[in-house]
Amino acid sequence: MDLRTEKTENAIKNAFIQLRAKKALEKITIKELCESARIHKSTFYSHYQDIYELSETMETEVVKNITGSIPAASFGTSSLAQVTRELTYGFVAQSSLINILFSGNERSRLAYRIEESLKEIIFEKYPEYKGDLRWNIVLSYCIQGAYWAFQGSRGQEVNEVIRIISEITERMQPLC
Repeated sequence: MDLRTEKTENAIKNAFIQLRAKKALEKITIKELCESARIHKSTFYSHYQDIYELSETMETEVVKNITGSIPAASFGTSSLAQVTRELTYGFVAQSSLINILFSGNERSRLAYRIEESLKEIIFEKYPEYKGDLRWNIVLSYCIQGAYWAFQGSRGQEVNEVIRIISEITERMQPLC
């Protein structure tokens, strides 16, 4: 990507984040986004089809940043506690964007998107797990549980919350 394109992308995304922090996705207009980013509408449309594609792109980036922070070696059945620990640290690292992009009714979308992304990564490395119902349920439980436990413990000491989530996941390990 050349420098001008990169600068334009950054301007669009920054303007979107500023607007999205103040209002619901469906209330943001292309006109106000372009004014905020100081670009023409045609420039926006040369990058994105609509505001929803932009939002989807940014959500996907957040999910990739979170799942990409988990070391590949962690994806075996013997490492679910490590996966949930790294996953929860990923939530912390991306918390500002999560709170903006996945606010309100969108909050549950993040957990499902992360679960989908992690399962894709794991099944690519360990295709034998894809058909294992027990393992899939435990994995879903760990991913969804870690996310919702973390969200429900906001305002608490982060490292202690992560330690407890990892400990619970570790105790579930024999179920796999």
